[in-house]
Amino acid sequence: MSGSQATLGVPAKPRGTAPRRLFATSRRDTWAVAPAVQGILFTICATYLFFSGIIWTPLFGTAYEVNGYLSPLFSPLINGPWLPSWISPGLLILWIPLGFRATCYYYRKAYYRFYFADPPGCAVGEPTIHRKYALETAFPFILQNIHRYFLYLAFFPLFFLWVDAFQAFVPAGGQARLGLGGVLFLANVTLLTGYSLSCHSLRHIVGGRLDCFSCTRAQRVRYGLWQRLTGLNRHHMAWAWASLITVTLADVYVRAMALGFFVDPAIRL
Repeated sequence: MSGSQATLGVPAKPRGTAPRRLFATSRRDTWAVAPAVQGILFTICATYLFFSGIIWTPLFGTAYEVNGYLSPLFSPLINGPWLPSWISPGLLILWIPLGFRATCYYYRKAYYRFYFADPPGCAVGEPTIHRKYALETAFPFILQNIHRYFLYLAFFPLFFLWVDAFQAFVPAGGQARLGLGGVLFLANVTLLTGYSLSCHSLRHIVGGRLDCFSCTRAQRVRYGLWQRLTGLNRHHMAWAWASLITVTLADVYVRAMALGFFVDPAIRL
């Protein structure tokens, strides 16, 4: 307690009554289920996507484009004779969506809880070593603050994913078709768009720093957009998980076709 507090009789901030040791809690619900399931799912998807986008093709030579379907991990495709065979083309573009998701506000909550137990759940004790944790004001976690810049970059591959989704139904130089792969690609890019548009940073960019919502026409327009993005933002967690699952399934679908496991069921239009 400082001297001024003692003089004024201001009580010190209470420490609280909850135990501070790891996993200590008075909660009686199954609080550990959700972070455990989310952490396992995130680990499986992230590990697979890293392997498929960075390692699989250079190591085994498995195709990432087949029957007019390009894996979303490689879009836009940047490839040429100048690229060494031991470098995957996915490496040239995958750092953008990877950085966007890794710094995402929601995913921070999910993997902070699962990997670092910081905290493992609401009103649940965390490791005592975290008393020295500097939050996101020190390296390396201060890098989380570049999330907004990854947001800007994320719209670049998103545009090409829409092009890929269109070409999945209307291949270049081919006959229009309605295939399972096209439906999966369309669902994937739709969910990825929802995930990007529901981003907390985009909501702030559109409607933040406004002292008046109705003083000018431009402010009213911004407020209207902010309201729509807020509606999407309420379900940001759902957009995040659904889009992560569909991008994984889309890549699995292309890889499985390339390996000859099945042929894309499609109706020629």
